[in-house]
Amino acid sequence: MNQSPSAGTMQAMRGEPPKVAVRVRDVTMDFGGGALAVDRASFDLETGRFLTILGPSGSGKTTLLRMIAGFQKPTSGAITINGRAVDATPPHRRSVGMVFQRLALFPHMTAAENVAFPLKMRRFNPKTIPGRVREFLDLVKLGDYGDRRINELSGGQQQRVAIARALVFEPELLLLDEPLAALDRKLREEMQLEFRRIQHELGVTTINVTHDQREALVVSDDIIVMDGGKIQQHAQPVDLYRRPDNPFVAGFLGVSTFVDGEATSDGLRAGGLTLRGTHATDISEGAPARGAIRAEQIRIDADPQALAGCDTAVPGKIHDVIFEGERLLYVAALDGLPGVEFRIYHHDPDAFDLYDIGAPVMIGWNARDMKIFKSVA
Repeated sequence: MNQSPSAGTMQAMRGEPPKVAVRVRDVTMDFGGGALAVDRASFDLETGRFLTILGPSGSGKTTLLRMIAGFQKPTSGAITINGRAVDATPPHRRSVGMVFQRLALFPHMTAAENVAFPLKMRRFNPKTIPGRVREFLDLVKLGDYGDRRINELSGGQQQRVAIARALVFEPELLLLDEPLAALDRKLREEMQLEFRRIQHELGVTTINVTHDQREALVVSDDIIVMDGGKIQQHAQPVDLYRRPDNPFVAGFLGVSTFVDGEATSDGLRAGGLTLRGTHATDISEGAPARGAIRAEQIRIDADPQALAGCDTAVPGKIHDVIFEGERLLYVAALDGLPGVEFRIYHHDPDAFDLYDIGAPVMIGWNARDMKIFKSVA
């Protein structure tokens, strides 16, 4: 299928400022009963970009998506899609494609008939429908499956049909609400790459909702992390992962160890130790603080000299060894810091059995890798 560059790409090539496809301003949803489901959420999404809203159950991410889709009216605030208020257009006239965890495919129809359905509802020229259906089945690599009924397709194939159906009328916006949650891990990871490929080919502006960290990092141009109805951080995947704004984001993405203590000028004082780190937020020396460090940023070795280049290097002991297939996860404690277990990913795939439970080791990291945040009461 011959694809022209996306709108966002064309704007960049012409040196134009990016166009905002979705604008959310101070949006709140109050269902009553105390806590707000969504609390003053604001963000802009540029045309052609893939945004994932990430968060645990009850964080407000699905409620926010439903308001963007126009299924729920916010208690306050405004949402526009390409400059038009969402509630100014009837649902059946909105140029929005949707794929949900429950795919809602018609079991009595073939794959091709399912994909054709939104075209018929939008009164496309009947002569153009078969060709368009074939084009989008080819896009999702199901060109030879158009005549099969839904119950004759695997879970991954059904997912592809749902994607083709959502895209076939070329919507301005594609909304995805945990569409991969019901798939097994291997198939889910394959479909994550498919979502990324298809979105890049078409350049359709996309908002995805998930609780899956890997999915968010793999498919997205931008990620919003939500908790307690609030947007905790909005950033590109690398920035979000490497420079979290607060302990919640640091803990929700990846595997982190947290250490509570008091801030020093160059890190954190906890127990009988001074641990080097970088202040991620403004914090006064001596104030209550929380340090966070990711499992892959910690070094471990039996030889103290091997960690001589680390800003922090402290003796400790292995408490547990967990085999995860492609890597080992060590659980270890530092001497002088009781009650805190550090999770450490092994960095040497050729020596998986290097350290046994109870083995004495040196544990270290560089100051840039431990982020120091204000403690939140």
